[in-house]
Amino acid sequence: MRANRCVRVCARLILLVVVTVAALLAPPPPLFAASAPPADTDPPATVPAIGRAWPVGSRPRVLRGWEPPATVYGPGHRGVDLAAPAGTPVRAVARGRVAFAGRVAGRGVVSLDLTGTGDPPLRTTYEPVTAAVEEGDEVEPGEVIGTVDASGSHCTATCVHWGLRRGEGYVNPLSLLPPWLLHRGPSRLLPLA
Repeated sequence: MRANRCVRVCARLILLVVVTVAALLAPPPPLFAASAPPADTDPPATVPAIGRAWPVGSRPRVLRGWEPPATVYGPGHRGVDLAAPAGTPVRAVARGRVAFAGRVAGRGVVSLDLTGTGDPPLRTTYEPVTAAVEEGDEVEPGEVIGTVDASGSHCTATCVHWGLRRGEGYVNPLSLLPPWLLHRGPSRLLPLA
């Protein structure tokens, strides 16, 4: 009797080990609609560089960059964090329609579906933001859509988390910015002659 019970327990343990090993060796499911390009290359064809303004300021400091996870639920950073004090105006990066303006998990969020970016459209998300727009509003590049909230930031300093998605896939939001806006340096005076 004891021998049969021992055999059943051993068989269950072996089955558990086999299933666990198979799950660990299986390839991860796809995560991103498009991967983030290195900073010195062109953005992927699925992300047109249609941005005409930074979300905050004229060239904000990036506190944390795009860090796509290796797997769907893996660690990473699915957007960029831009330094901005509370009350700073948050602007639409490109033309679009407000898809959402409200609170999610206690944070103010504004999401825009970008005009002319395909089906499904690219969607930018800004948080934590006190919205100055409502769902369905049409916005132009550079238009104020809200202000940076004093609370709800996941950064050590106040910041805006700026994300970009196409459908369920996350994309590097910096790929929306054309090189002239992304890499603009300080103005330089040149001699007349």
